[in-house]
Amino acid sequence: MGRGGPTEGGDVRRETELADRIGILRPLRIRDFRLLWTGMTVSMVGDGIYTVAVAWQAYEIWNRPSALAAVGVAWSIPQVVLLLVAGVLSDRLDRRHLMIAGDLVRMVAIGAIGALSLAGALTLPRLVALVVVYGAGQAVFGPAFSSIVPTIVPDDLRVQANSLAQFVRPLTLALIGPVLGGFLIAWLGLGAAFLVDAGTFVFSAAMILAMRTRAVARGEFERPSAWRDLVDGLAFVRRRTWLWAAMVAGTVSLLFTWGPWDVLLPYVVKNDLGGSASDLGVVYGAGGFGAVVVALSMGQRGRLPRRPITVLYLAWAVGMLLLAGFGLAVALWQAMAVAFAAEACLTMLMVIWVTLIQRLVPQEVLGRVSSLDWLLATAGVPASFALVAPAASTFGVDATLIGAGVLGAAITLAFMLVPGALGPERDPVVRERLLNQVQSSQT
Repeated sequence: MGRGGPTEGGDVRRETELADRIGILRPLRIRDFRLLWTGMTVSMVGDGIYTVAVAWQAYEIWNRPSALAAVGVAWSIPQVVLLLVAGVLSDRLDRRHLMIAGDLVRMVAIGAIGALSLAGALTLPRLVALVVVYGAGQAVFGPAFSSIVPTIVPDDLRVQANSLAQFVRPLTLALIGPVLGGFLIAWLGLGAAFLVDAGTFVFSAAMILAMRTRAVARGEFERPSAWRDLVDGLAFVRRRTWLWAAMVAGTVSLLFTWGPWDVLLPYVVKNDLGGSASDLGVVYGAGGFGAVVVALSMGQRGRLPRRPITVLYLAWAVGMLLLAGFGLAVALWQAMAVAFAAEACLTMLMVIWVTLIQRLVPQEVLGRVSSLDWLLATAGVPASFALVAPAASTFGVDATLIGAGVLGAAITLAFMLVPGALGPERDPVVRERLLNQVQSSQT
């Protein structure tokens, strides 16, 4: 005991010094944030496994883009239907409980897919029905997760916390998870890969249950009804052009790009490049590596760019344009290079966007704003999935990817020119507030 004390104290000091030197690690000194991201890290590895497994499963059932497109529509419809309700609930209830419920719903859905796949009884209608349930669980989880982080992490660590999120997300969801998923499918089969994913949701729910964070105190902003909550949240966004312009830009640009990215990239790897499930995982992994590089860089920097919204739109447009690269790729390494660059740009976009929302949106409406953000981002997704198969059939897979990338980039840049879209970086008062918070994050 006598010798153990100093050693343990030295270990703690060394860990603290390491966190101080590596900016992206600083938020992990906060217990609840550490628990949250331990669970999320494991869960997102499972999500990465799912990304490869569901694509390969859909094409195993029916080797046509419309098969995976149907799965995409099934996932996205619950987002559109449930997200606003989930946002209202996340501002009124204990956000941990909503997140645990979302995890358990997804565990049941993915577990059922795995069991049916192992039994050889998984048909496309059954897969689609279970993905609807999975999407509902995700719709419940998302707004609660987005709005719980600011209750855990102080403002001076927000950039680092969001950079860590954008580091862990691609590292797990786009790098470790897909690569692991490809190998699990090759070694154990599709059913086993889905069951591993289901288990990760149980672990995530256990970590959230261990958190001490409770519901936000209502206090002076007690509201009479959920309907009033919803109306107030919509009014808050409508009065801020920079918010609604970016959200609507997301709706339109993702209408052109989400379906082609999710449906046609696996098709290209499988059919045009002659790849396997492992090769698809490696392409996704290359994108994850690009995202990790950017997230580490921004986390170490610890502050936003001087003109954050301008940088956001430019990175967004380049990321959309790079979708065209998949239509031009004739070798696996080229698809990997495109994925690397595209995910790097989109990660920069996400770190900036999430940090701006957390800094400029009051805590009492953050859940509703986050849910509206995700709702508008996914509002065009069902149509994107529905249109991608006929577009690929009419124009060809490569032409559809190229056209989608060009249109997505052009639309994004057009919304940057909307009067007021760059408001926070042009308003002296708001800019000074952001600069002060940047300075506090450096001290």
